Amino acid sequence: MRNLATAAIAMLLLIPGKSSATGLATCDSGPQSGWQSQEAVTKHLLKLGWREVRRMKPDGGCWEVYGINENGRQAESYFHPVTLDHVLTTQR
Repeated sequence: MRNLATAAIAMLLLIPGKSSATGLATCDSGPQSGWQSQEAVTKHLLKLGWREVRRMKPDGGCWEVYGINENGRQAESYFHPVTLDHVLTTQR
């Protein structure tokens, strides 16, 4: 019985939960130690014309960024964390 409970717990740990990536975008980016910093991403986006970067977090191997884009609209965008290439934007 104990082996069955251990196996069940192990299976549950392998299933991603709601706190994992949203699935909107994914980046093949390697370990986070090779990623550009949040500060570097913010500077890059401001140079591209973004008016404000409000929040940033890792998601799907990408930097998920919330802010006001170059068009003055609220945006949720994904950027490759090494190259800073734009991956996806959803506007609200």
